[in-house]
Amino acid sequence: MQPLPTQESAWDYPRPPRIERIDWPLKVEDGGMILAATTNGLRVLETSHPPCFYFPPEDIDFSRLEPSATRTFCEWKGQARYWHLRTDHGLVEDVCWAYPQPTDERIRGHVSFYAGRVEACYVAGERVQPQEGDFYGGWITSWVRGPFKGGPGTRGW
Repeated sequence: MQPLPTQESAWDYPRPPRIERIDWPLKVEDGGMILAATTNGLRVLETSHPPCFYFPPEDIDFSRLEPSATRTFCEWKGQARYWHLRTDHGLVEDVCWAYPQPTDERIRGHVSFYAGRVEACYVAGERVQPQEGDFYGGWITSWVRGPFKGGPGTRGW
């Protein structure tokens, strides 16, 4: 396994974002079930954001996901599409997204999850904290320092 960082500042990440292939274990859980798990993920690093982690589509359980009509646009990655999560308690809207035709082919079809919309997300066994706000989907680990876009100290971004 690649070594984990000891400490990083989100303000040292580049703009435009950098995409890194990682072999750290990544996992998304909800309702006591694994929605996604991989050791073949991607980490996207962008100035002022905690990293977003992307799963290859073959490592995702799509049986509980339903397509969403939501679309957003990122100046660096292109247009994103979303999925809802079907649970025993109803529908959780827009829990994950992917770029079907990205500007960088490495992330084509890879899916990233909002850590705050599912039960738990993990990087190398560490439970992550979600990035604040309703739009940004970064995962905060113990080695990433902010302030982060969307949170306190970022002048309302």
